Amino acid sequence: MKKIAIFPGSFDPFTKGHEDIVNRGLKLFDEVHIAIGHNTNKNRYFPVEGMIEKMEKLFEANPNVKISTYQELTSNYAKKINAHYILRGLRNTTDFEYENSISQVNRHLNKDLETVFLFTSPEYAAISSSIIREVHKYDGNVSEFVPFELD
Repeated sequence: MKKIAIFPGSFDPFTKGHEDIVNRGLKLFDEVHIAIGHNTNKNRYFPVEGMIEKMEKLFEANPNVKISTYQELTSNYAKKINAHYILRGLRNTTDFEYENSISQVNRHLNKDLETVFLFTSPEYAAISSSIIREVHKYDGNVSEFVPFELD
């Protein structure tokens, strides 16, 4: 059976830190599904269609990376794509506290789902999508933080 991981998030925008987690996840899993979820608590800054196009181009040489969107519980979407793992990156202890709670609920909702945490590589630990959005909004240079040019 294939080891399929879902890497869920809003990816607004997709960062070099996210790219690093996907590439490292591919060493553990046969497939990594980058799943752009609809978060009811967030309004997107970058259009999802444009982000998908850029991500597809970024990973076009790797057929083991799939990109999709979903509007349901992550645990339910994981079942639909036969994923038994959730892949998450951790930058710091604040991320751990937040992600630990989510992983407990996902495990309660889907007993076949395990969350695997990878610590962010040190060079990407300070990168967050919210900071990138703020810098971009005021015409700052974000090219060091994202793996493609943002519009």
